[in-house]
Amino acid sequence: MTERMTGAQALVRALEHVGVDTVFGIPGGAILPAYDPLYDSTKVRHVLVRHEQGAGHAAEGYAQATGKVGVCMATSGPGATNLVTPIADAYMDSVPIVAITGQVASAAIGTDAFQEADISGITMPITKHNFLVTDPADIARTIMEAFHIASTGRPGPVLVDISKDALQSETTFSWPPTMQLPGYRPVTRPHSKQIREAAKLIAEASRPVLYVGGGVHKASASAELLQLAELTNIPVITTLMARGTFPDSHPQHMGMPGMHGSVSAVGALQQSDLIIGLGVRFDDRVTGNLASFAPYAKIVHADIDPAEISKNRHADVPIVGDCKEVISDLIGAIEASGQKGDYADWWTVLNGYKQTYPLGYDEFEDGSLAPQYVMERLSAIAGPETYYVAGVGQHQMWASQFIGYENPGTFINSGGLGTMGFAVPAAMGAKMGRPDATVWAIDGDGCFQMTNQELATCALEGVPVKIAVINNGNLGMVRQWQTLFYDQRYSNTNLQTARRIPDFVKLAEAYGCVGLRCERPEDVDAVIKKAMEINDVPVVVDFVVHQDAMVWPMVAAGTSNDDIKIARDMAPKWENEDE
Repeated sequence: MTERMTGAQALVRALEHVGVDTVFGIPGGAILPAYDPLYDSTKVRHVLVRHEQGAGHAAEGYAQATGKVGVCMATSGPGATNLVTPIADAYMDSVPIVAITGQVASAAIGTDAFQEADISGITMPITKHNFLVTDPADIARTIMEAFHIASTGRPGPVLVDISKDALQSETTFSWPPTMQLPGYRPVTRPHSKQIREAAKLIAEASRPVLYVGGGVHKASASAELLQLAELTNIPVITTLMARGTFPDSHPQHMGMPGMHGSVSAVGALQQSDLIIGLGVRFDDRVTGNLASFAPYAKIVHADIDPAEISKNRHADVPIVGDCKEVISDLIGAIEASGQKGDYADWWTVLNGYKQTYPLGYDEFEDGSLAPQYVMERLSAIAGPETYYVAGVGQHQMWASQFIGYENPGTFINSGGLGTMGFAVPAAMGAKMGRPDATVWAIDGDGCFQMTNQELATCALEGVPVKIAVINNGNLGMVRQWQTLFYDQRYSNTNLQTARRIPDFVKLAEAYGCVGLRCERPEDVDAVIKKAMEINDVPVVVDFVVHQDAMVWPMVAAGTSNDDIKIARDMAPKWENEDE
């Protein structure tokens, strides 16, 4: 069945057909024609954010919490360019979002018209694909293609830029359109020969490790991972983007690797003779100095994106495929071979690391609040069913270290791009995607001041997120680096200069939220419990913590993982250092 309608009506109808229920955005001149039919839609809820960056991060949070494609919308020029940061963030972390932007009329493109920006050109390096639509007849097909590209293969952001005249002109709408993507054929099935080679290396290894990344979660392969780990008895490490994909409480879990990873996880990689990388990038924050990373290890590298294979570290066995299918096939090959490795000695080494170098932190003699303690108590009280959404910096690392993650997808954060301001809008999106779940945003006082205007959106839209502001009065991670590497010359990292500006409790109240403050360890439980009892409005808790709390362990940027420090002048001793 075909109908005559405007391009704007075709856009809204197409969004309804692909299953969109929530769009985050702000109207403006070039996108305004789309907002008129959106007003009449009974299927698509539009959330009026306070900044386009908030719309993009909210779409990310929604996507990560639900597994569906998140959608954000903005007008041309500055509206579109304000989406660049969340688009780049989604690209780095493989988050499926579709960004829809208005563009000036097609006849004016290239004339430097009012509010014109070449957003397709600007975002070309940071989108999985993007479209410029000037013909209303192409709108429905383009929307279908955009959602298909964003959600299949390696997920990622897709931009659809639509000229104003295409939105205003009439067209014939029919559904479903025929997609025209002849060159897009993501590989999901792994090659059986490569699977057999990987199984062979696993049987031969004496110090293997399963290095698990966000690709395993994206593939919904948590159950298969657990089965593989228990079948083989191989230790597991989970990256920042994979926290919860394998339960923290499982005895085979070694923790998180990398710059602020656990000694047991970093040691497992450095001392291994085989790394089975599943849905990982061998990112610099994990490897440290690449030349000294895991010097004894052969590499099995499985990823759905062939561009990642051997990009940073040569793979002895490259496997292109969806991690769910890769792991399932690997389980079958190992069971069919009947061969299993003997890792008793390896487990003795790794359990020694866990017992000798557990995660810990310093308490302060003046009674100041340790941020790590806040995380421990939040984890205990809110529990593993909660979604935790972190900003970027020290609080993000403490959240990754001291909250226990048992369920896949329950830790949402900005990993690859490291975007300050991510937490509040992403938590809003996550809560709207999972309205029955408890959602805690964990933010720093620096990050919080970048996007806290979305508290107004949360209050007006009835989105009762809970925000824990870890307030040390400073740009904490930068201050930590200044402490360690810049002779304590604290250049432009103090945010308050001994005055409470702003007062986060008053700010929360001004935005129609409940504001609470906690400054003493003995009050932490009561404050968290009070916040947990408030479920009709957003809650902001100002946790005033000591400004000199540090994130340990730490591998300094560009140095070897072998140089990991567990405190300023303390390093672990690897098992083979005396050999």
